[in-house]
Amino acid sequence: MELTLKQQEKAAKEFAKKWENIGDEKQDTQRFWMELLQNVYGINNPADFICFEQRVQLGHTSYIDAMIPATHTMIEQKSLGKDLNAPIRQSDGTLLTPAEQAKRYAAALPYSERPRWIVSCNFKEFHVLDMERPNDSAEIIELRKLGTEFYRLNFLVDVKSSHIEREMEISKGAGELVARLYDSLLEQYKINPLLTEEDILHNINKLCVRLVFCLYAEDSGLFGKKSLFHDYLQDFQPHQVRNALMDLFRILDTEESHRSPYESETLLEFPYVNGSLFSDPVEIPQFSENAVNLILEDACNFDWSEISPTIFGAIFESTLNPEKRRQGGMHYTSIENIHKLIDPLFLDELRNDFKEAMSRKDGKKKVQLLRALQDKMASKTFLDPAAGSGNFLTESYLSLRRLENDILRETITDSSGTGILGFDEEEFNPIKVSIQQFYGIEINDFAVAVAKTAIWIAEAQMFRETEAIIHKEMDFLPLHNNANILEGNALQMDWEKIISPSQLSYIIGNPPFAGSKYSSPDQKKDMDLVFKPYSKKYRKLDYVTSWYVKASEFIEKNNMLRCAFVSTNSISQGEQVGIFWDILNRFDIDIGFAYRSFKWDSESTDSAAVHCIILSIKSKHINDKKYIFSNGGQLMVENINGYLFNAPSIEILARRNSICKEAPKITKGSQPTDGGHLILSLEEAQILKDKYPQLIPYIRRYMGANDYINNNYRYCLWLKDCSINIIKSSKEVMERIRLVRESRLKSSKKSTRAAADTPTIFTEIRQPENDYLILPVVSSENRRYIPMGFVSKNIIANTNAQMIEGATFYDFGILSSNVHMAWMRAICGRMKSDYAYSGSIVYNNFPWPSVSKSDKQKISECAQNIIKIREEYSDCSLADLYDVVLMPKVLREAHRANDRAVMRAYGFEDTMTEEECVIALMQLYEEQIRML
Repeated sequence: MELTLKQQEKAAKEFAKKWENIGDEKQDTQRFWMELLQNVYGINNPADFICFEQRVQLGHTSYIDAMIPATHTMIEQKSLGKDLNAPIRQSDGTLLTPAEQAKRYAAALPYSERPRWIVSCNFKEFHVLDMERPNDSAEIIELRKLGTEFYRLNFLVDVKSSHIEREMEISKGAGELVARLYDSLLEQYKINPLLTEEDILHNINKLCVRLVFCLYAEDSGLFGKKSLFHDYLQDFQPHQVRNALMDLFRILDTEESHRSPYESETLLEFPYVNGSLFSDPVEIPQFSENAVNLILEDACNFDWSEISPTIFGAIFESTLNPEKRRQGGMHYTSIENIHKLIDPLFLDELRNDFKEAMSRKDGKKKVQLLRALQDKMASKTFLDPAAGSGNFLTESYLSLRRLENDILRETITDSSGTGILGFDEEEFNPIKVSIQQFYGIEINDFAVAVAKTAIWIAEAQMFRETEAIIHKEMDFLPLHNNANILEGNALQMDWEKIISPSQLSYIIGNPPFAGSKYSSPDQKKDMDLVFKPYSKKYRKLDYVTSWYVKASEFIEKNNMLRCAFVSTNSISQGEQVGIFWDILNRFDIDIGFAYRSFKWDSESTDSAAVHCIILSIKSKHINDKKYIFSNGGQLMVENINGYLFNAPSIEILARRNSICKEAPKITKGSQPTDGGHLILSLEEAQILKDKYPQLIPYIRRYMGANDYINNNYRYCLWLKDCSINIIKSSKEVMERIRLVRESRLKSSKKSTRAAADTPTIFTEIRQPENDYLILPVVSSENRRYIPMGFVSKNIIANTNAQMIEGATFYDFGILSSNVHMAWMRAICGRMKSDYAYSGSIVYNNFPWPSVSKSDKQKISECAQNIIKIREEYSDCSLADLYDVVLMPKVLREAHRANDRAVMRAYGFEDTMTEEECVIALMQLYEEQIRML
């Protein structure tokens, strides 16, 4: 049964009175909860909704007091008088509070059954934990106050709010409907020969936005009468629908006072919308019977009122974006990932202010603090300079309005919950947070329209929630507010023409990523415009860094402004870090908080996961606490550097030589630039050797990272010292040389074309004259150690390998150690998520230890033992030997012995974590740099 708010309030008061000073855990638990669900929250069959004494295995069989599966709620019940904060001895002897006891049960459940909400109760208080925010303290609800605070337990029965997945599924379903409608309309647009492809795209996008708004407005009650849109259209034949929609859009854009009295009665029932949504002209095609049926039978029967505007905006844009549709699947930024950015940036602070106010026992002071918090929220302004479909702005708005609604529940109603305190009810509008606080810049005109529509839908949803709180209907239409989302190229625009830095509170968003090799000519021009005033060394940076520079310029003009962007993790790795922060440090800013690398999966069916970070920057004048978020945890730190470590702010730039004078020189392998014609497979090499024995000395094994690690055999023609007569003796070799020359002549590089004059040799020759240590450039992130080793001088290394000529066992021991691996993981660049080892960045900046003879001898012995053990497994590739699962125990133990020896040489404790090791190395690096 559905209860009105008055009925629910009355029932809650009666329930609280009945259960006052009653409650035995064994006798009363089931009756207490079933009465609460049925009488106060309107659950008709509570026995089907809540289950009691569910078994859970903890090494022994235990029983969960109560579970509500539909809302993912777990209840741990105690008797009246039991302290819910006091530990209770369990059957295994451990001391746990009721909430901790419930958490232990939760951990033993299948993932799909784990609770979102944990409630511990003693018949006097409900302590509520939201496992979406596991670090927050429990919210306490007293039974005696249930008559006025019953809404705080709504989550028990609110299936919708406990299932974000449901919102996603509804929003995806809406997107799929729009996609079908789009395809049907597209066929009709194509019939018109006067429309270009660009015209069709522009008009169909605009038409779909309007149709979606009408469908949402009908289901959410914005049009006043249910099925108004459906009933209007069903009176027309398919060939009449075009004109019917033209009439409807005109009416929706006309104020009631300006409408002709001769309009049809049905049209006059539609309200005036405003907000420019229906103002611009749009070409509407003739509708087919299929398109009309899609609207009347499928779209109008779908419940649009429950869509998530945050998710749907992005899905809608993807659905109508041909490029994204070609890629397959839907694309959107999950609400969870948006909150990774907005929670630590501003929302956690506001929520804490709310909790602080709610903890005040003085009612007058509580109301005063809550109203001040509402004013504080209404004073904040937000800019997303890469707004896309507006999901960051929309979710930020929704989060502020939900908190504002929580404030309104506490501050505007009298004790009966029906009257409004101190206001004229006729004129009263308690809402202060407005979509006008939100600004966006987006380069795509259609995305701008989608973003505006999404935030209007969000505003409508919050309007309805506020109406339920104040027991008063408010007119949402016509639209009075307008989100300030503008079309334009954010990197070419002056942001101050949109909003002054002094008026802005936060800059947020997810600007586009594009590595230096993949950025388009237009993107390179954008970067030229942004970076040229500050540096000439920006061409190796990702496109996303441009937004940080623009944001930093704003922070310079308002040192209270904070910014956070989702970014590719590459800007916190490898060579980019030093270049990037060398520029940002000119603005006197630092990092406020950071999320280390995590997978940001798109919903595309065929796209790989993107590895992202979240980086917040602020003025150094703001002395806030700093946090690093990683693997689900958070750590308060003294400083965050560009590599996202709690370590000195160092910028490691590429170096030609090692900072340690004793370290042997590292070089990368030789470059053939041959179109593949000097490279031979195992079979091709054997054929040439058999046919031309004189070529045998000049057919060398050819090795890159993958060849070395996986024991692949490839060969190359190494004709550096080969006589012309031997070369001419082989037609096959002569043909390959001819093809090399042709390949080089076709190059766009002048140096490569010049090398066509010497087609018998590699374009870059760096082969050592002695045996050398080979170190793969790219290696799997799943390996604890990068496999490296000694190879013959006759093996030709290519540019996917680094070479250290004359390396000793001691050098191998240091470079193979967990210490060097920790430095490498922190400093190196990445290929997707695999390690990309750079000699100029990782090796040449690595701080070697100052070692005693005995330490050096010990490390050398450990290194020799590693090599010896590997030789005993000569039938295995290094990929097998260094697999995390397959690695032989004896090899693992040999590496661990080497690790201990190297750590002792540095003066590190064996118990040191990898992060502590990196921090110590960064401090050592800073010391060694000062001595250069």
